[in-house]
Amino acid sequence: MANFSKSTVPQFSVDVYQNEFLPEGGRDVSAIVTVTSTGGGTSGAAGSGGFGQFPGGGAAGVVLMVDCSGSMDYPATKMRGAREATAAAIDTLRDGTSFAVVAGTHVAKEVYPGNGGLAVAGARTRAEAREALRRLSAGGGTAIGTWLRLADRLLSSADLSIRHGVLLTDGRNEHETPQELRAALDACAGRFTCDARGVGTDWEVKEVTGIASALLGTADIVADPAGLAADFTSMMETAMGKGVADVALRLWTPVGVEIRFVKQVAPTVEDLTGRRTEAGPRAGDYPTGSWGDESRDYHVSVRVPQAVVGQEMLAARVSLLAPDPAGGDPRPLSQGLVRAVWTDDLAMSTSINPQVAHYTGQAELADVIQQGLDARKSGDHDGATAKLGRAVQLAAASGNADTAKLLSKVVDVVDAATGTVRLKAKVADADEMTLETRSTKTVRVKR
Repeated sequence: MANFSKSTVPQFSVDVYQNEFLPEGGRDVSAIVTVTSTGGGTSGAAGSGGFGQFPGGGAAGVVLMVDCSGSMDYPATKMRGAREATAAAIDTLRDGTSFAVVAGTHVAKEVYPGNGGLAVAGARTRAEAREALRRLSAGGGTAIGTWLRLADRLLSSADLSIRHGVLLTDGRNEHETPQELRAALDACAGRFTCDARGVGTDWEVKEVTGIASALLGTADIVADPAGLAADFTSMMETAMGKGVADVALRLWTPVGVEIRFVKQVAPTVEDLTGRRTEAGPRAGDYPTGSWGDESRDYHVSVRVPQAVVGQEMLAARVSLLAPDPAGGDPRPLSQGLVRAVWTDDLAMSTSINPQVAHYTGQAELADVIQQGLDARKSGDHDGATAKLGRAVQLAAASGNADTAKLLSKVVDVVDAATGTVRLKAKVADADEMTLETRSTKTVRVKR
């Protein structure tokens, strides 16, 4: 097992928040697991635990995929903004980071360095990349799966410990089937993470968010191309803060315990239940991607066997593991325990843990926003009003001011506390798409 230096490796902690008490016959146990990483990835220099150099000696790399389809010329500010944004992202790369630029149309083309591999960030290669970007022009269709597969090949051409992609598109994936895109995502999942951005308002939200979800990255809208450079710079700065990749959340459960679900619930809602890979008897790993200095919350729900008052048991053990750069067994980072205790004290067994209650509401908020927008698009105004009204109510109750503000662009709020709203007669495409894209963003619970 590798010997990681404390000065370069993020330190992980796991805190479990739950009401462990169940009534006699009670079986469902929920817990919020807060994972916090500190001390890694933000030190600023390559080789000191940040993105340019992985703790333990491995390198890191990023591929920027730029939509160059014909629609990027309408208006021309989109293509110009994409070139400027990609240049800004390259300028943000730390020295020593491997990188490449891909032009995406109905085929994927290497823009820089163009030799089937990656360049290493430095003054010369940044200048060469910026010069190559000036030659980018729009023309052709859109087949995002081909872009992702090329990014995977490029990232696989070097010995990298952290692999990351950035994808920009302005249109729908019209030149390959949904099945072809899904096959590409399945092939790339677990091989690199990817942030996805939609520019303008002619792209498909579910495509872009689906790419980010499958590849454990972020998704967002940049409605005005003028905002691309600032967004790309911020996105790359966050990527440069990652210090450890491929962290797995391992859930071990005793005999007789069933796993109901495992979800990330902060900073965004992401259902990880179906992404489990078996890791030994009664243990499974759930991917969490790359980490810098940050904290995330996970909702773990299990079903335990029936028991009588006075009994108690370990319902689950939650561990964090990182890969060993030397190829050995995964390195344990931290762990927490989920317990079940049966009691006849009604007050204890019926109390809902505040963290569990909060994130249950946040997950419902994300669901009803999506349901409400789908109903609105299909012409079901009553259904849309009911769902979006419930969303307004949940956002107000949980203090999710950002989502409440986005909802106010789609509905007129009569009474937030009761969820009484009226659908707006006219809604800008950008406002509706922003709400849909950011619907899974949550607000942290107040401890």
